[in-house]
Amino acid sequence: MSANREHFSSRLGFILAAAGSAVGIGNLVGFPVSATKNGGGAFLLTYALFVIFICLPVMMAEMAMGRKAQKDPYGSYKSLTQGDKKWSLAGAIAVLTPFMIAVFYMVITVWIFGYLVQTVLGNLDMLANPGHFDAFVNQYSMFIYMVFVGLIVNLILVGGVKEGIEKAAKFMMPALFVLLLGLVAYVLTLDNAMAGVRYYLVPDFSKMNASVLNGALSQSFFSLSLGMGILITYASYISKKDDIVGSSKMVAITDSLVAFIAGLMVLPAIFSFNPDTDPAKLSDSSVSMIFVYLPKLLLALQSDIGYFGASAVAALFFLLVFFAAITSLVSIIEVPTAALMEEKCISRKKALGLLALTTGGLTVLCTMSFGMVGWLTDFIDYGGASQSMFALISDVFYETILPFNGLLVCLFVMYRWKKHNLSEELAQGSPNYKGSFMEKYVNFSLSTFIPVILAVIFINTVTTKFFSFSLFGF
Repeated sequence: MSANREHFSSRLGFILAAAGSAVGIGNLVGFPVSATKNGGGAFLLTYALFVIFICLPVMMAEMAMGRKAQKDPYGSYKSLTQGDKKWSLAGAIAVLTPFMIAVFYMVITVWIFGYLVQTVLGNLDMLANPGHFDAFVNQYSMFIYMVFVGLIVNLILVGGVKEGIEKAAKFMMPALFVLLLGLVAYVLTLDNAMAGVRYYLVPDFSKMNASVLNGALSQSFFSLSLGMGILITYASYISKKDDIVGSSKMVAITDSLVAFIAGLMVLPAIFSFNPDTDPAKLSDSSVSMIFVYLPKLLLALQSDIGYFGASAVAALFFLLVFFAAITSLVSIIEVPTAALMEEKCISRKKALGLLALTTGGLTVLCTMSFGMVGWLTDFIDYGGASQSMFALISDVFYETILPFNGLLVCLFVMYRWKKHNLSEELAQGSPNYKGSFMEKYVNFSLSTFIPVILAVIFINTVTTKFFSFSLFGF
């Protein structure tokens, strides 16, 4: 263990920070809609089973790697293999992935911040206008919002692990819960809200098929920040006394609970404002739901509580989503930050400055790829259509490569690092782990069916996204 390496000051700080990385935009909007369209309670049950039996072992493996090596993903692979170049490449991919995802996520966070600002300024009616979002993303005010978001993220990260990441998580995560519960309590008092609750919770197993199962597993994998190098990095900041097994369970429970509760906010609101809503026609896109559909619903509140009241509720909603986005963005950027600090032996401030130039430059280019600059808008052709630079980064690094990174983790811990080393590390801080059913299941699942499932998801995503062909035939 590095003597001068920063560490979280408490187990709670680590859990809140890790949960903050997992709780993102998709949890708050995308998950509830996906659940409603794909079987309601049946989808929720399937999602929970995937989290427990597939995602949890992968999460524990990532955390074990990070704590054992006390390094970033690249350093972890290199350290645990004594410099094996083949596995160092896996570590490099695990750092490149969050570096590129930071670009994608930064663009989305800037949009959220812009909507929050406009709502506070009393422009909810403008945000609710059809077609406003397309005009909004092409405004040069995006770059002003970008500066503010960049400053907030940098202010958190420059404080380091204990004074920056942990303090922000200890404030933002409880605040997020309070905002979420407050909005849920309000929405459930609205007329026809229970119709939305029924659509969300009542199981409909007839809608479950191979495609939905693939979507549920992908959602659970993405939702828990697996394959992004975040958990490897964050676990490198905890001590041998901390219980990885218990902490993994708490992070999974917290993330899933937020996603579940968010459904009690989003779906009742939709059905209250539009009782004739057809769930099948709701957009699968979190972006479309947040920036196009929900502002209209929030504006409809003015008939009951006036325009000021509707704007206040809308501001709380966008503040909630902004907190979720910031906690995720901080954790994503911390991965390349830690890698630069450790591999290049530079200070945190210099690492953040370098990332501000590189990810910031790419973020500017992606922001201009929605119509501001033609060649960035029509950047590349694949999947039978012209795609923007933003779409390419999203499809490659957010939609596609995460299960591949998870596959590499499984293969590494089972066949290169070996099972007994994984068990030994997980037993540190969890004395009852050795010889338990959990140990047997983790070792068995990571060495057999989990890698197969992740390989299938990866291949199916590649064929679907880039060749318009699904392995499942839809």
